[in-house]
Amino acid sequence: MDSHVLDDVIALAVKAGEAILEVYGSDDFEVVQKKDDSPVTAADLAAHLVLQAGLEVMLDGVPVLSEESDIPNFATRRQWKKYWIIDPLDGTKEFINRNGEFTVNIALIENCVPVLGVVHVPVTGVTYSGLGGQGAFKQEGNGPRTAIAVRSMADRGGADSPIEVVASRRHGAGAVDSLLERLSSQLGAVETCNMGSSLKLCLVAEGEADIYPRLAPTMEWDTAAAQAVVEAAGGVVLDVDLKPMRYNTKDDLLNPHFYVLGDQAFSWDELLV
Repeated sequence: MDSHVLDDVIALAVKAGEAILEVYGSDDFEVVQKKDDSPVTAADLAAHLVLQAGLEVMLDGVPVLSEESDIPNFATRRQWKKYWIIDPLDGTKEFINRNGEFTVNIALIENCVPVLGVVHVPVTGVTYSGLGGQGAFKQEGNGPRTAIAVRSMADRGGADSPIEVVASRRHGAGAVDSLLERLSSQLGAVETCNMGSSLKLCLVAEGEADIYPRLAPTMEWDTAAAQAVVEAAGGVVLDVDLKPMRYNTKDDLLNPHFYVLGDQAFSWDELLV
């Protein structure tokens, strides 16, 4: 994969983020409930239009799957060896609550694996990116793009170096609580950070957290971009059977419950299975 493609995707994510901020900065914006009862705003749709137009011409013949478009049936999708999957505004509830924790997510999937991912945070201007074989990066605004990597679990669990667990602000609290108790009893000091959108995966990718257990539903467009970043940074995203999470393998686009793990050398299986 040409790194120039990653540059182009980052520029497109920033452009979509600017479209989102135009709506975010307005005094009022309408919130509509979709058929699945999830909210959508003019910002979701504006970002979708930017991304759809840009990605359709970026790689010849590569289709675009968006949360905000009609989803082709699996008979069609299973023919796709390579495709874009996007969440134009991941964290719509965070957007509505104006807490800034929402992102633009763009991923390229090849043979069910996310090989390129960009997660852009419009409010802060931070962009996370990852490209298989070339590493993961973080960029603040127009600043330099710096390499990021997951961190080791060696010596973690002490008072000065607690195990950092990142969790959803809204979903799966009960199951996560029991995991936290297990981690604490076997490994020592544990701290948690609650956050919205795909930023949770990015914290693991940049070595600011050790594990993100997601024990509640998500869709494939919620995770693909950040999974590419995590894996390019040396981490892994595994289902509850500790198998790598894959994409476009079945009728629906619902993810299994999963774990985002930084240090692959650590014996996570003894704690998680």
